[in-house]
Amino acid sequence: MQAKDVSDLHAELGREKLLPAIQGNIVQVQGDAESKIQSPILGTSILGEAEFDDLIIAERPMLLGNFFKAGDTAYIYGKRGLGKSWLALLIARTLAEGGKCGPYSVSRACRVLYVDGEMSVDDLRSRNHALREKKGELMLLSHQIVFDRTRKTLCLSEPAQQTELTAFCEREKIEVLILDNIACLFRGIEENSADDWRDHVEHWLLDLRRRCVAVVIVAHAGRNTATMRGTSKREDAAFWILRLDEVSGADDCRGAKFVTRFVKNRNAPDDPVPLEWDIRPEGNRVLVTYHEADNLVLFRQWIEDGLETCSEIAEEMGLSKGQVSKLAKKAEKAGWLKKTGRKYQLLEI
Repeated sequence: MQAKDVSDLHAELGREKLLPAIQGNIVQVQGDAESKIQSPILGTSILGEAEFDDLIIAERPMLLGNFFKAGDTAYIYGKRGLGKSWLALLIARTLAEGGKCGPYSVSRACRVLYVDGEMSVDDLRSRNHALREKKGELMLLSHQIVFDRTRKTLCLSEPAQQTELTAFCEREKIEVLILDNIACLFRGIEENSADDWRDHVEHWLLDLRRRCVAVVIVAHAGRNTATMRGTSKREDAAFWILRLDEVSGADDCRGAKFVTRFVKNRNAPDDPVPLEWDIRPEGNRVLVTYHEADNLVLFRQWIEDGLETCSEIAEEMGLSKGQVSKLAKKAEKAGWLKKTGRKYQLLEI
């Protein structure tokens, strides 16, 4: 087939697309069956080693503590009702106001968008007020308000809504996007399908990363509580993953009480220590307290997660076998642990 001239291109592309095509230095490639028009994409970005070495690359700034950097993709997960949304909103408020979230300091206040796909509007507002120390750079998007104003459903697995949200983040200079939660915001995809996640969500998250928008996603734990529910493919691109666990013997109360620990951490030189949090309502406010988690609590949790031997638990907890054995003796004395051979077994109290 002969090469296309300008008249052919005008007929095929129309006037609006013709000029950008010409100005974009479009090159013509003749194939066996037909001619194609292609614009150069990769050629301008392939660098020699010397040029690559001389690139000026800005270091990604730290946003929170020594584990959360600009452009990160991250997850917070745990069992239902443990306090994931409380923690996510606390992080959002801290980033927007500056200050500290537990022991983690914010280097500077930044613009944050919190997207809620499940909570009622009045609960979201009351929690936000209860946590707020001062008005900061926080914006909120509620699934209920979307429906009330547009009669549309908030669904971030839809390309059109992804495109709109990306454009908003760029226009409003949003640096952190918090999505609460996967099950409510990403519908119409099979949660155990790696292909579905890659095709409908992961490409969007990577696009946000390239635009230096950090994304924190709230997710539910699987049946065994040790891992996130759904495909493990989600974890590949994550810089950090924070897991919430129950506090053994904690009384039921308003607010939340849980232990946090990092199950993935690419940024900090060492994993931040596990922490026990208590978020307790006091009138129209909430009191947030924390302390380093009791190793005995973590020891029990690892056994509940399926670890059975001293060596397995020592490796996961970063302790010596002797330290783990001392924890086991305390648990046996408390009446909730039995050792059979080399294996630990929890007992009902």
